[in-house]
Amino acid sequence: MNNQNFMEKLLEGFDVEWEPLEQVAKIKHGKDWKSLGSGNIPVYGSGGIMGYVDTYSYNKPTVLIPRKGSITNVFYIETPFWNVDTIYYTEIDDSKIIPKFFYYFIRKINLMALDTGSGRPSLTQAILNKIQIPIPCPKNPKKSLEIQAKIIRILDTFTELTAELTAELTARKKQYNYYRDRLLTFEEGQVEWRTLGEVAEIGTGSHDTQDAIKDGDYIFYARGRDPLRLNVFDFDETAIITAGDGAGVGKVFHYAKGKYALHQRAYRIVPGVVMVPRFVYHYIASYFYVYIQKASVSSSVTSLRRPMFLNFPIPVPPLSEQTRIVSILDKFDALTNSISEGLPREIELRQKQYEYYRDLLLSFPKPEVEV
Repeated sequence: MNNQNFMEKLLEGFDVEWEPLEQVAKIKHGKDWKSLGSGNIPVYGSGGIMGYVDTYSYNKPTVLIPRKGSITNVFYIETPFWNVDTIYYTEIDDSKIIPKFFYYFIRKINLMALDTGSGRPSLTQAILNKIQIPIPCPKNPKKSLEIQAKIIRILDTFTELTAELTAELTARKKQYNYYRDRLLTFEEGQVEWRTLGEVAEIGTGSHDTQDAIKDGDYIFYARGRDPLRLNVFDFDETAIITAGDGAGVGKVFHYAKGKYALHQRAYRIVPGVVMVPRFVYHYIASYFYVYIQKASVSSSVTSLRRPMFLNFPIPVPPLSEQTRIVSILDKFDALTNSISEGLPREIELRQKQYEYYRDLLLSFPKPEVEV
């Protein structure tokens, strides 16, 4: 069924009227909350809940739209709240439009395209007031609200499914962390301990980010989470890759297998014959960041040097035990982190499905000539 036929069936021959936001809702500014007493009423800013107070600025279902900052963080609220001056709340005319219908529609809009800030993103009340809102069956308010409610029910179903999967993923991550800590914790004398420098080769690459080629033949690991491409490779091996400086310091983003190129400020850790590479990967991914933070004399580590890797202590259980541990942790890793399988993939698919139906259900016909 195409979009047009779907909407025709939904509307059952009724018209759609588009009205500017100022005709269906009033945008209200927030106020400072620092002088208010503590309580259980949430205080919203553009980033979400900032704290709790004992009074509220509004207590009806509404939509919060950021004025400054994270302007795409739109919230639907049904309980009393207080909002600060970085986020608007909306007094919605619920005889025309159901607040949650308005929420789903505003989430469909690219608010970044309405940004008027010269530095920090911002949305003005004047621009928001001009957003066109679809009102199905405007001459039959009862039917209009019924259509809106039907759309809400469908989209709520997808939203709830995604929320359930996300909660399941959170539980699985806790379970993974529990088993990871148990499997990678060894009693004194239980295994031999060595330094990473004794059991692995450690080095850097020779390339800079500007060397990247969009459609290069080989993967190019830089300092970030997203790999790049190059037409040449530096290494053909199995290695753990971590950033030498930047936001990823101490964190493991990549496990390399085969031919790859490497950034001059990214480190490759190539395990020797006494180590199973995936065991080293799991151990470093779990404990190297904490080790770096403790080993550093500063409160914030901005770059790594080779001695930091060389002195990192690592357990060396028998190869058979390393293989057993890897088989367990790899299953959890795929379930909780993989984008090609497991719950993250399922959540991604459900999110795409939600966005597809949201766009389908909210793509009301517009007049051929628009002002």
